[in-house]
Amino acid sequence: MTNKNHAWFERACRVLPGGVNSPVRAFGAVGGEPPFVVSGAGPYMYDVDENRYIDLMGSWGPQILGHAHPDIERRLERTLKLGTSFGACNPLEVELAELVCKFVPSVEMVRMTSSGTEATMAAIRLARAATGRALIVKFEGCFHGHSDPLLQSAGSGVATFNLPDALGIPGAISALTKQVPFNDPEAVRELFAEHGEEIAAVILEPVAANMGVVPPNEGFLEALRSVCDEHGALLIFDEVLTGFRVDLGGYQAVSGVTPDLTCMGKVIGGGLPVGAFGGRRELMQQIAPAGGVYHAGTLSGNPLAMAAGIGTLETLAANNGAAYTHLNRLADKLDAHLAKTFAEAGIPARVQRARSLLTVYFTEPDKPVTNFAEAKATDTAFFARYFQAMLAEGVYLPPSNFEAWFLSTAHDDEVLHQICVAHDRALERLS
Repeated sequence: MTNKNHAWFERACRVLPGGVNSPVRAFGAVGGEPPFVVSGAGPYMYDVDENRYIDLMGSWGPQILGHAHPDIERRLERTLKLGTSFGACNPLEVELAELVCKFVPSVEMVRMTSSGTEATMAAIRLARAATGRALIVKFEGCFHGHSDPLLQSAGSGVATFNLPDALGIPGAISALTKQVPFNDPEAVRELFAEHGEEIAAVILEPVAANMGVVPPNEGFLEALRSVCDEHGALLIFDEVLTGFRVDLGGYQAVSGVTPDLTCMGKVIGGGLPVGAFGGRRELMQQIAPAGGVYHAGTLSGNPLAMAAGIGTLETLAANNGAAYTHLNRLADKLDAHLAKTFAEAGIPARVQRARSLLTVYFTEPDKPVTNFAEAKATDTAFFARYFQAMLAEGVYLPPSNFEAWFLSTAHDDEVLHQICVAHDRALERLS
């Protein structure tokens, strides 16, 4: 069989920077050339050379129901026949907004966007307008999209390729963002003691999932809520990855900590480009045209994305959220198998999880990774070898140690068995 993947990559490199449209797709951190995927079905993806992969990347999170879910396909087919975009109000955007407000505890009103980056950018603008302050606090290793104020010490592709924080970003903009280590409430308190009257908002992933999966330590989110309340700043949860992934109400429903604003994406579009931000009514009423804080998007509330999002949320909510029981059960089994076999092979490895989000760090198993510095200190070179061994066994992991693995409801016990067998064979390759 000819290597069509190589030919496509050569063509891509001539017309796309690095041969990709997003750095996270590149294989620079793990070696080799990325496969060019042409189709997906359930838990599998297929490339141009007709190789099949068990997908643990899930389009970086949105494919929580697996690829080509029949209910989502039917909704998209019906919607497509009616038109793709109108630039006018559409009933589907109202229906999806109603579902988001129903499920997410802190959201009384929502504004649709076309990406998670756009959602976080608009949420910060709103926070600055609502407080009359300029400074933003973010956490090292958290990734909130690629807008200028939020790229400092960012995770995801910025961390994967060890890119400079401020290249192309004026110093005056960078100076408006203050950074502290994740899971360090004392550092946050010290920052507020110095700049409290200037801080508009604290933004974070409630579970950091762009430096690998790093859950919040006990009391960390509560401490952030308290310090924001004390100083009149807003607390923004970036739930682009955790929203509707860990629970129908996002991680805020799991933790019981209520943010002022929530940013969403990924799952709420069912695999199509989408984002959203929402919060209390009095805050969201400041968004134009109800208020003076401008936000706009030609394709915001796109009918196709709204249809896929409605279908996805309704499916996840069905049968009292049975989908989450299934996902968590599979994650428990995968976690246990990985930990057991790494230990038996004498490979120092730690599995970290937030329900069905997980990451393997190659470090001492009894040494929790709690922040970005600790994540960067793990053996990423060994991860690259492990990634290639798993790919050779037909399992597609995110090509970076600073990203989460994603299970879907299309993964079942048989597919999980296939993953475990592939993992065992990968360890043999590494021995």
